[in-house]
Amino acid sequence: MLDYDFDDDDTTSAGHLMLREQRQTLHYLRLIEHEMPKLVAYRKLFVVPENSPLIVRSLEYGGEDHPATSKRVVVAAVDDLPLTNEHSVHKFKLLAGPRWSLRPPTNSGVSDLKPWGNGFIKISCEDFLHPAQNLKWISDTFDRLIGEANNKKDTFKDVPQDVRHIYSATRKAKRGEHLRGRVHARPTIRDFPREWLPDQPISSSRSM
Repeated sequence: MLDYDFDDDDTTSAGHLMLREQRQTLHYLRLIEHEMPKLVAYRKLFVVPENSPLIVRSLEYGGEDHPATSKRVVVAAVDDLPLTNEHSVHKFKLLAGPRWSLRPPTNSGVSDLKPWGNGFIKISCEDFLHPAQNLKWISDTFDRLIGEANNKKDTFKDVPQDVRHIYSATRKAKRGEHLRGRVHARPTIRDFPREWLPDQPISSSRSM
């Protein structure tokens, strides 16, 4: 290792770090000034997307590599799918099995105010390496389910809907919703009897 005397002609290590940060900042400022205006050539007019019955959910970890980033989850309301009649809807729910739920799935992106109707279906896939492959498999699965549900050879109208997975999930939640039919008819403020309301509103400032 060579050893030489310091002649006060160089800065310290902290000074070199500061200079490197300044060079990096100048590099990005030059890109903003000279390269950003070129992006105008790729500008496109915003077009309002059409209403899609599918809601796609993904996971991101701030740009870090993670096995879950390739996973895709798709949720759709059964009423929004192209099913021909009520027999097709019933058959579709039978084919969906435990992937069908009466309420919107948790973290599905569906508002709690949306009417339940015939329920929702949730399909996820993380078997493939790339997210587009997982999303393509889910899309093909939806197409197969809808095509088979609209097949009129056998409507399965005599087969009852299996809701054991719904009652099992509500029992595990331990919120009492599995009692007295609350799974399919959850009480809300709209169920309060109107005849119990006073004829005139009671002022909260009135003394007791």
